[in-house]
Amino acid sequence: MNLFRALGPMLVLGLFMATRAGICAPAGEETIQIGASTIRIAFAANLPLPQPVMVEWVCRAAVAVSNYFGYYPVKELLLNVERGGRGAVNDGVTYGARRIEVRLGWRAKAADLNQDWILTHEMFHLAFPTLKDRYRWMNEGLSDYLEPIARSRVGQFSAEKVWVEFVEGLPQGLPAEGDRGLDNTFTRKRIYWGGNLYWLLADVQIREKTKNRYSVDDAIRAILHEGGNGDANWSLEQVLKAGDKATHTSLLQDLHEELGLKPGTVDLDALWKKLGVKYNQGVVTFDNSAPDAAIRIAITSTHNTGL
Repeated sequence: MNLFRALGPMLVLGLFMATRAGICAPAGEETIQIGASTIRIAFAANLPLPQPVMVEWVCRAAVAVSNYFGYYPVKELLLNVERGGRGAVNDGVTYGARRIEVRLGWRAKAADLNQDWILTHEMFHLAFPTLKDRYRWMNEGLSDYLEPIARSRVGQFSAEKVWVEFVEGLPQGLPAEGDRGLDNTFTRKRIYWGGNLYWLLADVQIREKTKNRYSVDDAIRAILHEGGNGDANWSLEQVLKAGDKATHTSLLQDLHEELGLKPGTVDLDALWKKLGVKYNQGVVTFDNSAPDAAIRIAITSTHNTGL
């Protein structure tokens, strides 16, 4: 069988849009090549979908992450695909910068994999250093923030859907009564959505201060370039220093002092208005005359230029 033909047009489109990072193509029955990197996929027995469909799923996630960085963040990865769980895609876990495990539920369909976010989320963990447990919000929040953006930039997810996710989800990350800041929280919503909110605010503020010349993209790419992948154990200070140096600001540090060490105050309604995001019953429309509309557009665009 021609495996590329079996993978379908979505993969071809994704590959075309990620040419800077190389081509993701099957190099063997259970191996794909993305640029100079190799992903070895170990499929468990009795999985609910044909192997070509699952390979396409892996390629889509790899293409989104590679396009974000300009290359796949690790040279070699072992991806274990197991069976189990109630949902379509379940229990993604990343081990350092070498291995990811994920489970597929027995009712998983090809359409579920086409919409999956979990594998892209896990692949972003490969590209960020391991921090102390109290800063888990920074790791998980970053993968949550970058995943829909990266998929949008390669045409796998619309910009409208990105902002629907943020508008609907981010209120869950706001501090409740008695909150002592992100560094001192251990609730799932604050870890994931609160961390996501930190990175969105950082991105917007960096872009505002530098007139869209720098962004969180520059910070994360610099951290990875300095060896800050999933195998590296870094201090929070190392992360903040490397990220701020890359953006020529102190905004990661400043925002950590505001939201990490204390609850902080975030007016989400004012943020959406400034970005030109209008939400009504699950539907987002955009106001391109808003003060920060160009920033909103740049966040989900592949090419970001100064204002």
